[in-house]
Order: sequence, then C-alpha cells, then structure tokens
Amino acid sequence: MGMPADSQFHVLAVDDSLIDRKLIERLLKTSSYQVTTVDSGSKALEFLGFYEDDQSNPDSPSVSSNNQQEVDVNLIITDYCMPGMTGYDLLRKIKESSSLKNIPVVIMSSENVPSRINRCLEEGAEEFFLKPVRLSDLNRLRPHIIKTKSKDQNQEIHDEQTSQKSESSEIKQEQQERVHHLHQQLQQSPPPNSNKRKTMEEGLSPDRTRPRYSGITTVV
Repeated sequence: MGMPADSQFHVLAVDDSLIDRKLIERLLKTSSYQVTTVDSGSKALEFLGFYEDDQSNPDSPSVSSNNQQEVDVNLIITDYCMPGMTGYDLLRKIKESSSLKNIPVVIMSSENVPSRINRCLEEGAEEFFLKPVRLSDLNRLRPHIIKTKSKDQNQEIHDEQTSQKSESSEIKQEQQERVHHLHQQLQQSPPPNSNKRKTMEEGLSPDRTRPRYSGITTVV
C-alpha cells in the first residue's frame, strides 16, 4: 500500500513574527503541505479546539475538552520565543492533552541554546530547527507525520478488535445466563405427567380395586 501524498498532510505553523511566518508558510506549501498559520500559542490552541477558561490571565489558556473541535492537524511547527505563551509552553499543553498528544511538534528558534533544545526534546518535541528554516529541514517532517498516521491507524484497528471481542464476550455470557436460567426452571418445575400419573395411581389403589364381600353368605 502506498503512502498518501504530502498534500493530504496539514501543518499548523505558529510564529509571532510575520516575516518568519510567511517564510515557513511558503516553504511548507512548496513541499505540498496544507498550511494554517497563527501568530500565538493561544490562537494555536483555539484552532485546535481549546479555549481560555481563566479570563484573568488570557496568556495561559487551560485545556477544555468540552470545546474541542474536529480539526485534522498532522504536525505543529512553532517558534520558541513568543510573547505570552512560548513554544515550550504550547508544546507542554499539547502533550498534556489526551486527544492531541500524538500530534508531532517541531520547535524553531533563532538562538542555539543546548539546554533549551534538550528541554524541548525531553518534553516530547520531534525536532528542533534553527532559524532561518531551510527546505532541507522540512524534508525531515514527513517521517514524523507518517509514523504518527501509522500509529493512529494501528490504534484504530486495535480498538475495533477490542470492541469486537467485548461484544462477543457479552453475547457468550448472555447465552450462558440464558442456559443457566432454563436449567433452574426445569429443576423447579414438576414433570408434565406427574399429576396425571398420581391420579391414575390413586384410582388403582388396593382399597378401590378389592371386591367387597360383606353381607354375602357362602353356601357349602
């Protein structure tokens, strides 16, 4: 089975710099990706279906699964240094979400700080690109997307098999309970001909079948 074309892959790009945002958008489209761009981590979370519950601190949106929308994003690429919510904060929010944690996240930064790079990779980032991002860097995105898609498909197959096993087990248990109930009914109910047999036995009792000879004189 062949892999789907890159045009089916949707990338969410997050960067507060308009110039960098336009650059990454152009590179992604050149690589035949579908691209959505936003200028902050908060807007990225909104696009993914998460909204701010804490109005006193709009830069720290909390996860609200009730507002989650069906958005098919195959990869997120985000700048590290952004006002309010940093790329690292966005990464943590995504990895803490049960529904979004499998989406690959790539971090970009114009500063080569090893401790920052290691912290992002340890938190679950797939890659850490140094700006300016080049087309050759984006060629490394495809394997992460394909790996995640394959993982999701395997999970769907596993869930379907588990559901079928559960249904089969429930049917089997229901049949066993039905058989057990029938056994109990048969044990509690008398045989169908027992009353008739009892009546017949009473009708043929010795007292009723023995001839009566009282009052009869025998002549010798």
